[in-house]
Amino acid sequence: MNLSAEAFRYLDQFLFIALPYLAFAIFFIGTIQRYRMQSFTYSSLSSQLLENKQHFWGMVPFHYGILVILAGHVVAFLIPRAVLAWNGKPLRLYILEVAALICGMLALVGLVMAVVRRIRHPRIRIVTTVPDWILLAMLLFQIATGVLVAIFVGWGSSWFAAAATPYLRSLLVFSPDINYLAEMPWVVRLHIINAFLLIAFFPFTRLVHVLVVPNMYLWRKPQVVRWNWNRHTVRRVD
Repeated sequence: MNLSAEAFRYLDQFLFIALPYLAFAIFFIGTIQRYRMQSFTYSSLSSQLLENKQHFWGMVPFHYGILVILAGHVVAFLIPRAVLAWNGKPLRLYILEVAALICGMLALVGLVMAVVRRIRHPRIRIVTTVPDWILLAMLLFQIATGVLVAIFVGWGSSWFAAAATPYLRSLLVFSPDINYLAEMPWVVRLHIINAFLLIAFFPFTRLVHVLVVPNMYLWRKPQVVRWNWNRHTVRRVD
């Protein structure tokens, strides 16, 4: 084995064995420590009050698209055989792939609009921190590589169920096997690496708000807020 091949082997071991465990360690330790020390920061810190129209047209397609895509990844991880059986019929495979591509494009367009909004509006740009910009860049890269995989690699639902799921499960049982990724194109490998980096960066971003479920809102009575223009006060009517 030549030196170059040996170096790539060690690099693969770091990126696809060490990095995942490191990322999840940072994720769990970081989120728990942040909640213990700064629980009030578990918020999306939404800038919707500063500008709402572009916020709506950016965040709505982004959230709908990304939630469907994430759900698809979870389903392919939990029941890979069922996904492969579904994809056994060409028509069903085409429907699944096209739907996934549409959702990916929705998420990408929505996120691009959100980034443009933060750049164009001075008040929003001021409240956007360095971690916010880093997170936006990583999300853009993640979604863009996912769309590229869907367009140029194809049949992502099948290879995820057949290759990525066994690899991820091998990590879960602490017996990592990166042979499943050996033949994967570079864009797929970059997509996976960036996913682990996102997991590691998660505790330091606004994304932590997804871990806090506001259960009280499920049964709380609707609230009506009225603005008194004469007295410049806000009155809540229950």
